[in-house]
Amino acid sequence: MKYAVRYYTKTGNTKRLAEAIANVAGVEALPISEPITEQVDILFLGNSYYAFSIDPEVKSFIGGLDKNLVGKIINFGSAAMLNSTYKKVKAEADKVGIAMDDREFHCKGEFKGLHKGRPNADDVNAAAEFAKKIIGQ
Repeated sequence: MKYAVRYYTKTGNTKRLAEAIANVAGVEALPISEPITEQVDILFLGNSYYAFSIDPEVKSFIGGLDKNLVGKIINFGSAAMLNSTYKKVKAEADKVGIAMDDREFHCKGEFKGLHKGRPNADDVNAAAEFAKKIIGQ
């Protein structure tokens, strides 16, 4: 199977999770400014809530995905207040005809002093373990 990891972050929290997942998948974690140009079976997509939704750049990235290049998306991320962005990401993926895996990884993220130090080492390790389960390691 072929994997790709893309992420969007304003604080660096989601990037840390992306790097742990990418390490397990044997690929490089890249920001969403780097398009998917080769066929992948699974795209791990990292994002978070900003103003109660996913960032417009994430929506644009998903909207620009080629359904012939991406088998399915697996959502992951961190957030200080709200939890899963799954429904928001799925709504965008549905528009371009790309399937979403039901599994996702989410943890708390630090924002303005809330959840200080998160994601921490345990969160990063949990993200790697999540990726291992997906990949079958």
